[in-house]
Amino acid sequence: MPGESQEVVVADQRPIVPGSARSALRHRTFRRVLFGAFLSNVGTWMHNVVLGAIAYDLTESSTFVGLIVFAQLGPMLLLATVGGVLADRYDRRRLLITVVLSQLVLSLVLAGVTLADRPDKLALLVVTFCVGMGQAIYAPTFTALLPQLVDDVDLAGAVSLNSAQTNTARVVGPVVGAVLYTLIGASAVFVVNAGSYLFVVAALWNLRLPRVIHDSAASRGLRVLGDGFRVARANPVVWRCLVTITTYSLVSLPFVGQFPVLAERNLGIGTRSTAYGVLYACFGVGAVLGALSIGTVFSRRSKASITRWGLVGFAGSLAVLALLRTPALAYPVVAVVGFNYLALVTSLMTVVQEQLDNRVRGRVMALWIMGWGGTVPIGNLIAGPLIETTSMTAVMLGGAVCALLLSFYTRRVQQQAAQTEAAIAATAAASSPMPTPVSAVGLGVGLGGSHATASPPVAPAPCPGR
Repeated sequence: MPGESQEVVVADQRPIVPGSARSALRHRTFRRVLFGAFLSNVGTWMHNVVLGAIAYDLTESSTFVGLIVFAQLGPMLLLATVGGVLADRYDRRRLLITVVLSQLVLSLVLAGVTLADRPDKLALLVVTFCVGMGQAIYAPTFTALLPQLVDDVDLAGAVSLNSAQTNTARVVGPVVGAVLYTLIGASAVFVVNAGSYLFVVAALWNLRLPRVIHDSAASRGLRVLGDGFRVARANPVVWRCLVTITTYSLVSLPFVGQFPVLAERNLGIGTRSTAYGVLYACFGVGAVLGALSIGTVFSRRSKASITRWGLVGFAGSLAVLALLRTPALAYPVVAVVGFNYLALVTSLMTVVQEQLDNRVRGRVMALWIMGWGGTVPIGNLIAGPLIETTSMTAVMLGGAVCALLLSFYTRRVQQQAAQTEAAIAATAAASSPMPTPVSAVGLGVGLGGSHATASPPVAPAPCPGR
């Protein structure tokens, strides 16, 4: 079927399927960066949970908590395009190191602000907004860097592992952060987070990448901010993927931000109870397994097809969760929701990445970051009043209907992306006619090669490229 990869057999007879997570892990540089990013993300989620707790303890106001969330995520919507332009104009490794070191400094500043018994609210907002600005540059740059760490054919496995590490950190970080908050206080937690950034710096410090060939036809001045939009609009597959992720995040995902409301009003689970922690953990574990499945059990499947049927599965499981009133049944169902959620998002991101030329990858992936992460605060701002005037169930059922409609919208993506996936599989078959010896595994080979500068096999308007 379209999108299947050829199986490569190593000397010890264990199969390594190109495009799988195991195949991506053969690249030593990718392993190092992945591990460093995971440790840093654990620190980031420790930071997030403690910051939210401080905001509420300081004011007991959900409005101020909302302002803190907007200060964190708002820059992602407003400034991600700037980050994408910088990722395509400058050396991505140096840019990432610079941004990460600035985040380290800001975490130490936040630690100083929270030393006071009653931290200054304005100072908290300003520092948090600055951290958000850094994240708006980091996210598209790191996403654009990822395909340079593996061969083209291993991109799906790399995206799968990156999604898995991000969501594993999302489960582990809040637990560790809550424990440390109780034991050593908020200021010390922010210091620990500052130290976690050093893992990323260490992973990137000696990284050597092929030079990115800049687009000579790129716009100048402020018009460059619209380059990613023009590139995406010219490619029907990329455009439909971006419309899908933006609509899905805005309409179908507000339940994630409203998880406490779902637990209390629908299931009778208090947010301070162990049951709530178990419910959230089930969702997180399901999401991690969904991301990993793309690089393992579904590594040979068409990613566009997984996206489409993942939307159907998400719609069905979200509708069931919306109607449930029994906690015991909610645990497995919310895990299925999490599985479908990240399986389809990981597949969709893989489809987009396979369509892009490296020269404009940062600018287009900035639109992905805006659509996936930047719409979250807006979706929650809209969902809040709707929940109060209708119900949590009604909002979730609306999200399920939206996901189902998007499954029909992505049918054309499935048809067109199949050509690209087939071309990549054919390239892999041509370039790997002989079994790969064990001695070549894990040596980080393949960091150069055609994927650094070549255009995608199929792109209606190959465009000039987290």
